[in-house]
Amino acid sequence: MVRSSISPFRFAAFHRPGVSPADRFFRATVFTVAMSVLLIMGVIAFELVRNSRLPIAKFGWGFLWGTTWDPVAERFGALPFLYGTLVSSALALLIAVPVGLGVAIFLSELAPRWLSDPVTFLVELLAAIPSVIYGLVGIFVLVPLIRNSLEPLLSAALGFLPFFQGAPYGVGMLTAGLLLAMMVVPFVVSVSREILMAVPHSQREAVLSLGATQWEMVRIAVLPYARSGIMGSIFLALARALGETMAVTMVIGNRPEIRLSLFEPGYTMAAVIANEFTEATSDLYVQTLVEIGLVLFAVTILVNALARLLIYNVFTKVEVRE
Repeated sequence: MVRSSISPFRFAAFHRPGVSPADRFFRATVFTVAMSVLLIMGVIAFELVRNSRLPIAKFGWGFLWGTTWDPVAERFGALPFLYGTLVSSALALLIAVPVGLGVAIFLSELAPRWLSDPVTFLVELLAAIPSVIYGLVGIFVLVPLIRNSLEPLLSAALGFLPFFQGAPYGVGMLTAGLLLAMMVVPFVVSVSREILMAVPHSQREAVLSLGATQWEMVRIAVLPYARSGIMGSIFLALARALGETMAVTMVIGNRPEIRLSLFEPGYTMAAVIANEFTEATSDLYVQTLVEIGLVLFAVTILVNALARLLIYNVFTKVEVRE
């Protein structure tokens, strides 16, 4: 792997002899803009912590694994919302990544130009559809389809597993995962397609000249070259899935319970904030919802950091073997 010899921290360049004032101003400007990202993150974290002091003082770390959500008795726990957020996002990625990557490979490697460009435009258009529209589609199309067809089929075929047991409600974790998968597929497809098309054609021609099939060419010459960009598309999809609010709220059932069955209703952190913030009557209730936002903020950062660390370790081992 080729690494850049330029240090990421070149503060001395701001005052290096021979550098023009315009160049110094440019460097200082872009440095300030870059550091503003850290400032924004810090301000968000500070405000979330400052406005959730009451539940932090009352519940402490027990808030994270508490399972009771009772606004009347002012007993709050975030574990059901953590569970619902992580399970629905994981289910969405489990469905969206293979589908999205397959579509990206087809559009970049197999489809003719007259078909690839219109389909790509439609895929990008899907990413621009408001989430409430997805929610309406989920309620009127996806929920009846899952309740009447998919859940009975899964129950009959895989009912021996705890994930596919229970009554076919239609609304629940499975529906939320499928709807989230529909919403994040365009991100995987768009970014992955652009990365795959950026792979030099000489690599494809070299592998094909050795007698490789088209699938072997994609597997050997294209995917390894584009894997970091593909991982970036997956991270983008994960961030969208973790923070999605309206569409998930409309189909997940909004029940703060932890159940293994994907047929059962659940709740996410974003959904509980959207549903209950206007109904919160006490300071503790309001600040507890803010602390849910703080937990969501931390989970988003932590999950993406762990995913990047995992992928970095995997890529490092692959490069060492190569």
